[in-house]
Amino acid sequence: MAYEGNKRGGGNPISVAFVGINFAERYVSFEGKKKWSIDGEKYKHPIQEAAQAEQRPKDKAQSAFDEFQILRFRAANAKPFPFEWVDLAKTEMEYSSVLTRISREYDRRFA
Repeated sequence: MAYEGNKRGGGNPISVAFVGINFAERYVSFEGKKKWSIDGEKYKHPIQEAAQAEQRPKDKAQSAFDEFQILRFRAANAKPFPFEWVDLAKTEMEYSSVLTRISREYDRRFA
């Protein structure tokens, strides 16, 4: 899987990627109307695959973008559909840094 991002083509765009990775400890699988809980053995829970899932886009896509941020969260796809950031303070800091760098790059490229 190779990514080329938006660095090709006309103009001089600032390319940005946000990649969400689910670290949920439990998950429900759906196939049509049938649903069942993941067992964590044959079918892994998101948290069991999160580190590998995070590394793949870093290895294969990160270099294709000017800015790249992994958004780590826990979300279940069953009622009551809980959601939380793995580390809210770190996520906010990283996101703020990305926005600051994008703003500075915008001024550098287009001002």
